[in-house]
Amino acid sequence: MSLNLYNTLARAKQEFTPLDDTAIGMYVCGPTVYDYAHIGNARPVIVFDVLFRLLKHVYGADHVTYVRNITDVDDKIITAHQESGEDIGSITSRTTDAFHADMAALGNLEPSIEPRATDHIPQMIEIIEKLIADGHAYEEQGHVCFNVPSMSEYGRLARLNRDELIAGARVDIAPYKKDAADFVLWKPSDEDQPGWDSPWGRGRPGWHIECSAMSSEYLGETFDIHGGGQDLIFPHHENEIAQSCCAHGEGTFAQTWMHNGYLMVEGEKMSKSLGNFITVHELIKDHHGEAVRLCMLMTHYRQPLNWTADGLAQAKSSLDSFYGALRMTAEIVPASVVPSDDFVAALSDDLNSPQAIAVLHELVGALNKAETDEAKAAAKDNLLAAGNLLGLLQLDPEDWFKWTPEGAAEGFSDAEIDDLIEQRKTARANKDFALSDKIRDDLAAQGIVLEDGAGDTSWKRG
Repeated sequence: MSLNLYNTLARAKQEFTPLDDTAIGMYVCGPTVYDYAHIGNARPVIVFDVLFRLLKHVYGADHVTYVRNITDVDDKIITAHQESGEDIGSITSRTTDAFHADMAALGNLEPSIEPRATDHIPQMIEIIEKLIADGHAYEEQGHVCFNVPSMSEYGRLARLNRDELIAGARVDIAPYKKDAADFVLWKPSDEDQPGWDSPWGRGRPGWHIECSAMSSEYLGETFDIHGGGQDLIFPHHENEIAQSCCAHGEGTFAQTWMHNGYLMVEGEKMSKSLGNFITVHELIKDHHGEAVRLCMLMTHYRQPLNWTADGLAQAKSSLDSFYGALRMTAEIVPASVVPSDDFVAALSDDLNSPQAIAVLHELVGALNKAETDEAKAAAKDNLLAAGNLLGLLQLDPEDWFKWTPEGAAEGFSDAEIDDLIEQRKTARANKDFALSDKIRDDLAAQGIVLEDGAGDTSWKRG
């Protein structure tokens, strides 16, 4: 079964052929750690986590290296420090920890390697020195800039003309630039700004050079996949290509470029001014991370995602259905965990997660209809394996149904609910249906839903 991925550079879906199928490399741009991650930041993390899982399934867990960086030196971080007075090291450490916790709550695996920009300043300086020596960069007024006219194919990823490239860069044409399209590789730092010694004086790197240095350090000069959000195509990824190919040679660097689409909230652009800015940190206080993850995956990664309360409720309802089927077959032990061919085929078609989710619903239906233990075990096997490739169904069903939002009002504890269910069982046995109904109603008022089965009663929080 072939794996087909949409390559932004070619503007086409292509069969993925790794450079070495025993050493596949994927680099994804990670967070700039100055504040909590919002749901737009979470989308590429989830998308490329699914790709990471799929690549490991196809090629073997030991044959895939996933690098996702931490940008811990950036003007946004400096601004956060200046506005709050908090130490830069404290800001980056605190927000990195928050990012890790939030992304784990959404069911994401840790990347194979997570380099920090500040640990790779020497590698950045080395690339910059080579670019200067080869005529692709120059020093001016304490800055080092990339010489865009020196690269004839600059702009091939974004496919913009020169005027669009200059406008798209959204930066002032500074006096230290020889050409309006040139971009900064190194800039001077004031005493109150983070800085490192360099051949051009004390300073700090530009944003783009960081990823070129870290990707080559861990994946080599040429590797398989580079990913990120659509907003990074220009200028960030375009500039990465320019730096890396001019430093290491034409045809080097990433072979396949993948980008996820934009995210809106209830049909509008997400912004603090509109009051619709949603951080993952706040969202997972009221909604389980798996529901957030499934809601993201219900839209194909290359399409714009309209984040809505209805979509999140639909994701929660689907997971209730999935976990309900698993709860009803709790005593059945699957023989193995191998995803079905049609499920893998869906994901192998450019990460078609909506189609994969449709297959997931079919697998739930097959499990609910299975009559023999053997058929139930096979159906459960397929469902769990498919869920695992999507990063879903990672909980015990009882834990799913008994999960409580952080902001929920205090109500019955699990032990109290179990005790009331026993009281109701006794009342029904004594034909005291008034008491039985009262217990059910009291629990329902607290959002506790009872489900009477063959000889037993289970419950879940609504």
